[in-house]
Amino acid sequence: MSNEEEESYTYLFKVVLIGDSGVGKSQLLTRYTKNDFQLSSKPTIGVELAHEDIEIDGRIIRAQIWDTAGQERYRAITSAYYRGALGAIIVYDITNTKSYENVELWIDELRQHTDDKIVLMLVGNKVDLRHLRAVEKETASTYATENKMHFVETSALNAMNVDVAFESTLRKIYEIVREQESDRNELENEQATMLSKKMNGEGSVCLKEDAGSDKVRLPCCS
Repeated sequence: MSNEEEESYTYLFKVVLIGDSGVGKSQLLTRYTKNDFQLSSKPTIGVELAHEDIEIDGRIIRAQIWDTAGQERYRAITSAYYRGALGAIIVYDITNTKSYENVELWIDELRQHTDDKIVLMLVGNKVDLRHLRAVEKETASTYATENKMHFVETSALNAMNVDVAFESTLRKIYEIVREQESDRNELENEQATMLSKKMNGEGSVCLKEDAGSDKVRLPCCS
């Protein structure tokens, strides 16, 4: 990647698409990144990668989206690709009860390879086949709420809520990253202020242990 390409975005967020084979993960990705839909799409073998840029608060966010294979025999391969993911979109087919029941298995696998702060989006795909619905929207919505996931139903065929699924995930990641940056900046400013006071003779400074970080400078109480 050239320096010009690297400078074209402010943040790079890795997001993985997971779920059983045949639920429409690749079709959702193609619809989102290319606004296209292929009825004859073939099952993903291994991992496919796509990029999409969106703007949030005047900043360009580049989504690096990994489309993982859903077949059971490929899970040992795809598990390595979870590493570093900030978001995950777990997809099931609303006409396929088994694909919904397996959501819990996918989440368990995800938890083994990612940070517990990862943003989770539960997606019920193929809502255009609502006449064949096997999983009620209310059931999935309640499950998502109980497990601290976002939820939306989509249709890759007619593009219903596809942008919502991806961009809501990216916006939530952005909020978390910005909050973490704000916390770091606040801590750095506090440390700089204390050091300045020390240099100006406005009180002694000692090192105290602070959970979750290296030693920080705080005013001595004694």
